[in-house]
Amino acid sequence: MSFGDPNNPYGPPQGQQPGYPPQQPPAQPGYGYPQGAPQQPPAYGYPQGQPAQPGYPGYPGYPGNAMAMEMPGLMKTARVLLFIMSGFQILFGIIAGVAIGAAQDLSNGVGSGDDTDTLAGLGFLVAGLLVALGALSIFLGVKFKNGGSGIRITTIVYASLMILGGIVNMVNGGGGSATFGGLISLAIAGIILASMVNSAASAWFNRPRY
Repeated sequence: MSFGDPNNPYGPPQGQQPGYPPQQPPAQPGYGYPQGAPQQPPAYGYPQGQPAQPGYPGYPGYPGNAMAMEMPGLMKTARVLLFIMSGFQILFGIIAGVAIGAAQDLSNGVGSGDDTDTLAGLGFLVAGLLVALGALSIFLGVKFKNGGSGIRITTIVYASLMILGGIVNMVNGGGGSATFGGLISLAIAGIILASMVNSAASAWFNRPRY
């Protein structure tokens, strides 16, 4: 059976049976999209095969912001109040110690020093305690910047004791200077305690450090 002249330009191409549409050659790889599902181009700046993650240091959730975290306002207020309280405590402790020493010298001069030794000893103990509390206030205020949860707990206990002492002074002061001093101590210690028991204080003292 003849399929026509192979040199006829109007006849079907060689190898193709007449009556069937010409078959298109298969697409060669490398032209257009590769075989299979089209792939998305990789994001600029990220390795291929990994999803692009927009990491911006200095924002919440990234390690870069741990050291850049600013101390909350309540912490700054409590820190300033600690320094103020330390100044009063150290000043009153020194003044009390000097006054008690002068009174004891006077008692020794009149021959009644033996009777006032016990009272003088208690007075010096109170004066030393005030100076020690002032030093503790300074220490806590300084450690607010880099301290951890231990500094927070110590400050809570310290402020609670100051509140208790202020209440005792107010009750036993009889409306005098001790009552006024107890009221001031109660107000300052109350602010410090309130600033230590909120979420901002917890986030600040428990923040990661790198």
